[in-house]
Amino acid sequence: MRAIEVCRTSVLGGHKDKCDNCGHLEISYNSCRNRHCPKCQTLAKEKWIEARSEDLLPIEYFHVVFTIPSELNHLVSMNRKVMYDLLFRSVSETLMELANDPKHLGASIGAIGILHTWGQNLMDHPHIHCIVTGGGLSSDGSRWVSSKRRFFIHVKVMSAVFSGKFLDHLKHCFKRGALVFPGSISHLKEPGNFETFRKRFYEKKWVVYCKPPLGGPEGVLQYLGRYTHRIAISNNRILANRDGNVSFLWRDYADDSRKKTMTLKADEFIRRFLLHVLPERYVRIRHFGLLANRNRKDNIAACRKIIGGAKTATKENTSKETWREQLLRICGIDVTVCPICQKGKMCRIEQLLPVRCKSPPEFIR
Repeated sequence: MRAIEVCRTSVLGGHKDKCDNCGHLEISYNSCRNRHCPKCQTLAKEKWIEARSEDLLPIEYFHVVFTIPSELNHLVSMNRKVMYDLLFRSVSETLMELANDPKHLGASIGAIGILHTWGQNLMDHPHIHCIVTGGGLSSDGSRWVSSKRRFFIHVKVMSAVFSGKFLDHLKHCFKRGALVFPGSISHLKEPGNFETFRKRFYEKKWVVYCKPPLGGPEGVLQYLGRYTHRIAISNNRILANRDGNVSFLWRDYADDSRKKTMTLKADEFIRRFLLHVLPERYVRIRHFGLLANRNRKDNIAACRKIIGGAKTATKENTSKETWREQLLRICGIDVTVCPICQKGKMCRIEQLLPVRCKSPPEFIR
């Protein structure tokens, strides 16, 4: 939270630039670079997407989303790392197992899983977005097996397998003592109570949905841009911050996805936002199957050899680029051009050292 509070303020220091044509002065403060900050994700997102474009194949891709019942949210919030890992494991096993089954596809697929923990109202809503290849390699690796056009695997089948795996893994987590039960869920420490609690979820609805094909590699890149580096709320959704209240836009999916305005006390808004700060060093984007990090290059090369398609061309030696050069090449934004006259070049004339923050920002007082 501290990182976001001081992002692009004098607390982090910065630099002063002057236009060599019109003399315009501009101060730029440093970014916090925290992955939860709404102002620090653009370049990181674009660089990640550019790297992933090398792995795209000339095939159809599907967008599959796995969600757990809301009654599990409190248990998840008290055991975030364990439960997020359990969610990832259940999702990957479901996709790989069903895809390898000859009744469905009979091939090894690839997938990228992206963890989101929030809903539009900023409350707990753990779910995983998956970008899944519309087909895979046969068991002997000699041919490409395509999924049915505009259809991957029936969502009811995925839901049943996913819920079974999740609840089975949850049982093993309890047995090995990996879960904690503070406060209002302390009664679940008792094995009998926990088993009763766990079994009732076999009757619950586990939502899994699969969107139609994403329109080839270009469509996949657009989807990746929407989901990979998203945070709980972006600045453009915040409408007002006054009199200790924060108002923001949200989409009510229970009311035909209508856009509405929600107003919360500032401390409640901050509390909800902080629900979605991930455990330190937690990896929220993971690769499965053909796209698993260990063998991704070899698998992609084998797929291209069978189905064709050239590797996406990328700029060499990009690691030597400055962030300004990367921003210009990837996003088309030239920060060296004067924003006033659009002709001159902004030249650095002074380095600004970090300044101690004398008082908390007004937003959190």
